Amino acid sequence: MLPIMPGLIQNIGLPGLLLITIVVLILFGRGKISSLMGEVGKGITAFKRGVKEGKDEIDGAIEDASGDTVEVKPEKKRDTSGES
Repeated sequence: MLPIMPGLIQNIGLPGLLLITIVVLILFGRGKISSLMGEVGKGITAFKRGVKEGKDEIDGAIEDASGDTVEVKPEKKRDTSGES
């Protein structure tokens, strides 16, 4: 069975998208779509804020962990040849 949707979406084109947009505007009205887009914008903003907070939390945990480490340096080689 061949998938129908990917081929259908590729063949829509600009006139098809304009027709779909007009039909959606007629069905839902400008006010409803405007409020829906406002909610989508708020959702995107909240998502970005959550991603940033998560990244900051991870960076803070890495900084805390790096503060607990002890740097070990190798000792200088001693001259064991017996020469002074």
